[in-house]
Amino acid sequence: MDCERRGVWEYGSRGKWENTMMRILRLIAFLAFILCFPFFSEAELKVGETAPEFKATDHEDKTVDLKKLRGKWVVLYFYPKDDTPGCTIEAKEFTELYPEFLENNALVFGISADDKESHCDFRDKHALKIPLIPDEEKGIMSLYDVQVSGGYASRDTVIIDPSGKIAEIYRKVKPAGHAKEVLDYIKENSN
Repeated sequence: MDCERRGVWEYGSRGKWENTMMRILRLIAFLAFILCFPFFSEAELKVGETAPEFKATDHEDKTVDLKKLRGKWVVLYFYPKDDTPGCTIEAKEFTELYPEFLENNALVFGISADDKESHCDFRDKHALKIPLIPDEEKGIMSLYDVQVSGGYASRDTVIIDPSGKIAEIYRKVKPAGHAKEVLDYIKENSN
């Protein structure tokens, strides 16, 4: 079949304008799917459910196995990026209150998509005491329904009670004062 005899639906038969419009429509459909997908998710993290288990390595190569932390309160605070203003405020406040968290049988872990080296630099620069978990593949973030945009996690905190159940979920928190809010929650809800 020569070029002049191709049908309307054969490859190359549309004009440049039509091809461009089809690409734009496909892009719009794809973006709509991506943006709306979280709203259609059936598996949403809820207070009272068993916390999703994970095993990870913190910035000091220590294994963090949620299953082995039963019997303690566990605070997972997710943050966008090391050494940015809001993240630094939040990390410093958790560090300042860390001895009180430990006194109340609670462990705190900061989690972001930054790598181990970035976590080490961040921790050293600001004398942070809390363990930081690199989640470059965003697996833990996914387990805990943390929204990720442009590679950055939303600022969320999940409190897990000593029995391994989700006790409280804070979404899109403001950094200043949040560590105290979390500590107060644990104190009020401890036996």
